[in-house]
Amino acid sequence: MERAQEVAPAELAGTTGVGVATSEPTPTEVLRNPPRPRTRRFPRIRVHRTDLLVATGYLALAATVLSGQWRDTDSGYLIKSGQDQTMWEWFFAVTAHSVAALHSPLGTDLQNFPAGVNMMANTAMFGVGVPLTPVTLLFGPTVTFVLVLTLGLAGTAFAWHRLLHRELVASRSAAFLGGLFCGFAPAMISHASAHPNFVVLMLLPIIAGQLIRMTRRASAAGPDRPRRRVRDAVALGLLVALQIALGEEPLLIFALAFALFAVVYHLHAPRVIGRILHGITPTLALAAVITLVLTEIPLWWQFFGPQSYRSIDHGPMGNDLRALVQFPSESLGGVFSPGQNVAINPTEQNAYFGWPLLLLVASTVALLWRDRVVRAAAVVITVFGVLSLGSVAMIGKKSTGIELPWQWAEHVPLLSTVLESRLSMAAIPAIAAVLALATDRAVATWKQSVVDWKPLAWFAALVGALLPLTPTILPVTQRAPTPDFFADGAIQRYVTGGSVVMVPPPRPPDARALRWQADADFDFPLAGGYFVGPTGTTKKGIYGPEARATTTLLVRAQDTGVVPPIDAETRVSAMSDLWFWQADVLVLPTTKNRDVLRETVTQLLGFAPTQVDDVWLWDVRALR
Repeated sequence: MERAQEVAPAELAGTTGVGVATSEPTPTEVLRNPPRPRTRRFPRIRVHRTDLLVATGYLALAATVLSGQWRDTDSGYLIKSGQDQTMWEWFFAVTAHSVAALHSPLGTDLQNFPAGVNMMANTAMFGVGVPLTPVTLLFGPTVTFVLVLTLGLAGTAFAWHRLLHRELVASRSAAFLGGLFCGFAPAMISHASAHPNFVVLMLLPIIAGQLIRMTRRASAAGPDRPRRRVRDAVALGLLVALQIALGEEPLLIFALAFALFAVVYHLHAPRVIGRILHGITPTLALAAVITLVLTEIPLWWQFFGPQSYRSIDHGPMGNDLRALVQFPSESLGGVFSPGQNVAINPTEQNAYFGWPLLLLVASTVALLWRDRVVRAAAVVITVFGVLSLGSVAMIGKKSTGIELPWQWAEHVPLLSTVLESRLSMAAIPAIAAVLALATDRAVATWKQSVVDWKPLAWFAALVGALLPLTPTILPVTQRAPTPDFFADGAIQRYVTGGSVVMVPPPRPPDARALRWQADADFDFPLAGGYFVGPTGTTKKGIYGPEARATTTLLVRAQDTGVVPPIDAETRVSAMSDLWFWQADVLVLPTTKNRDVLRETVTQLLGFAPTQVDDVWLWDVRALR
């Protein structure tokens, strides 16, 4: 991935008005004009005016996509996030709360009391949550949430734009196009409803650029420079450590895709591969040590600390074949030509490239096959596209019976925790590279001949492929306000070291209580919650706490609208659960089938509740 080398300033000296000394100065001249002492200067960061325009354009587009949430950060809620927005806002809020209180943010018992939650094992994104603590404390977690998503989309696009222009294409238009696709591809827009860890990806192209420069130096014949090797290792180690603090799953997918790209790119010269490996292995090893030193404590906490888990079984989560060729729901194509709903959920439209784009990419790869970058990108697109389909190919949510390579890959450690449909996101920068290269050639041809039809044909095809993928504004709904009982601080009178048990307790399908807790400034811990934690002796990861008998009973009462049979055994089980939760109070807010839930809890406890503000309350501190 090398562009033509630019002419060094020294080589231009003879063609400018700058004089070049051709002889050594005499001693007299040295005495009359002593050399000035050299002062060490910090390197100046130069930003091209075009880069500022590009960054502004990306930022404006990101703000437009999320404008619905920006217009209402008090009660607005991204419709398609399910309960994930509530979960992420809680992550940012509790991180800020921990930092402000000088507590470790790695774990907390503010939900899932008393066992707590391992925050490192829950993608809490300390890389943005900690530095944005002032924003969260001043403006609230919703502002932090939408700010992270906005900067994530724009920053990822700009970082890929910079890498493409520096390493691949001469045309800024081509680099802009590639960055635009990387930052606003269908999968990025889909995750922008709920998953900041798959939106804030700007470090990945920076890591790629660092690796490319290291590889270039290693492939060139020249003397070894230990100081340069140490600088490279420090830079790479810091970047990887920071990416771990932002999201480990995107880093894993990127590492696999980049390694495959690099191998295919250098296949034409096996000896070069050997020279590169010999040159960069010590640097990579040192970078790995630096990364480990920086992340040793958080990673130990994640994998071996309290409430850690070994793996999580997601079940079949592959892309449907139709997901590859359909238009995403939040796009112009999805509005005017919607397809069958074959995504795992609205926030996991990880492919949805659309058939026009796939057709254009396939044609371009065929025409530019002799280009090594194109060949390597095509292999990445194909391999990760196939892996993203899961163990068995599905069409229209119906199994074809065709077994695929993922059935073996899913048993590999670490890969087993990846949602296989997300592997198709590795194709995004590969597709962007193909489009950028072809656009770069079209621009160069157009500069040579304005009347040449081929650039016009390319740009027309490009518009036809990308216009249907133009993202629309993400839809927002209004969420109900926090109950006054929590908002006005009345809850403080009823909590004396134990937990608040919501009726029913918060869980992945209904995590509203997490927001209420944050609005009450974390004055109380919650039983239950929405997180990933271990279950049983195998320490398999599950979403939410292990189901307890009382939770199951209350959820059934709410879903059916019927008070379930309650006997002595049921009451004993309820007392056991209250003891386990160390419950101070049970709280019933306004919710579905509220009267049924009130009667159910009354029969379980044997006494009626008290109404405080806008909730029903059972004070059970005397029962503990």
